[in-house]
Formats: sequence, structure tokens, C-alpha cells
Amino acid sequence: MAGSLKTEAVVLRSIRYGEADRVLHLYTPKRGRLAAIAKGVRRAKSRFGGRLEPFFRLQLVLYEGRGDLLTVTAAETVHPHARLREHADSLRAASLACDAVARVFADGEPHEGAYHLLANELALLDARAGAVPTRANALAFRLKLLLAAGFAPQLAACAGCGDAEHVVGFSGAAGGVVCPACEASAFPLGEEAHAFLVGALAQPLARAPDASPRALAQAERAIAETLEHHAHVRLRSLGAA
Repeated sequence: MAGSLKTEAVVLRSIRYGEADRVLHLYTPKRGRLAAIAKGVRRAKSRFGGRLEPFFRLQLVLYEGRGDLLTVTAAETVHPHARLREHADSLRAASLACDAVARVFADGEPHEGAYHLLANELALLDARAGAVPTRANALAFRLKLLLAAGFAPQLAACAGCGDAEHVVGFSGAAGGVVCPACEASAFPLGEEAHAFLVGALAQPLARAPDASPRALAQAERAIAETLEHHAHVRLRSLGAA
């Protein structure tokens, strides 16, 4: 049914369309992913100014017609995240966070927890702009995203048999840490990497624990294999971030 929709949203992506328009990929707390067109936004005198850009957190009024593409009729800035745009490393970290949300929640189902997690991550990157974003923070964000999506790995005991004393590896297929008897499809997971995964889930994003490059590489592999096996999603590599 046609009508207006008022919603908060984070702009995940903005694509040029036609001579003066943009198509926005949005993530909202109540409707999940939405696509909307902002008409005339690329004109010099556009009433939207420059606020319909990636990583802006906005309060929007959208016109919802019969098609899948909504129309932006009003926009107010909640948070511009302006500082992170001044630093390439922060900008890349924000792009990776938005891309992860878009891939994990590609079906468009709403998840208010995931929306606020993304909003918190962008605000944190903005507050810390100028300092190189840490790989630990990016992994903590992805791990919490798994939790929000219902794919958090089993970390307290072997995902195969329940042994809590002798976990030595991680199996994406099994969905968590495994013991020697159940490690057929696993890769070695050191104590430091295991401790990082546990701590990252337990702590707020702003207090994500750090770890050695080797431990973080193991943690990234654990997160990646969990998503690939259970959500059929592959995220962009963090590289050396």
C-alpha cells in the first residue's frame, strides 16, 4: 500500500543513477535492508545537500509505492561521521563494516540489534578517526554480527562431543571449537585466539581485546568459516587492518 515511511537508517551504499539521482542502499532497524531513490540529489541546489552519502546515519521519510524502490522525500542527519571520512584507514574500516552487514543480512529481514551494532561501530570509528583502526576491533564487530544473526560459534566446549577441557581446534562445519577426537575437519586454534574470541563476544566494541597477529588471523579464519558453512556468506578479507 502506498504511503510514507518514517525510519532511521544508515546509508550502506550510494550509486549514481541517471543525470542527477542516486540510488541508496539503506539499513534500517525495523525494515532491514531497503533501496531508495533520491531524485535530483546530485544537483548543486539539492535540498538534501551532501547527507545522502555512505556511512551517514539519518532520519528519513520515504515514499513507498508499489515497486521495490522507495523515494526519499525528507532527510535529517542523526550523525554524519564526518571525521572518519578524513582518514583512508577509517573509511575502509567503515566500508568493511557496512559491507558485512549487507552480506550477512542480505535477505532484507529486519534486525534491530544489528542496526544498533553497525551504528555503534561507525560512531566508534568516527571517534577514533586519525588512529589506525585495529584488526581486533573489526573482528569483534564481525563476531558480534554473527551473534546477532544467530550464528555465534560454540566456544565453551567441543562442538562435537561437549568436552570442555581439551579444545585444540576450530571447525566451521561443526560450528565451534573441537577436541582432538572431533578435529577431523578443523584447523588448529591456539589458546590466545580462543581467549580473544571469548573476550570479544563478552566485551563492548570499545573494549575489544587485542591479540597477536597470529591469534587474530586464526580468529578471522574461525569467523569466516562459520559464516561460509552456516550462512553461506563470504566476507571481504580484512587484510592487514
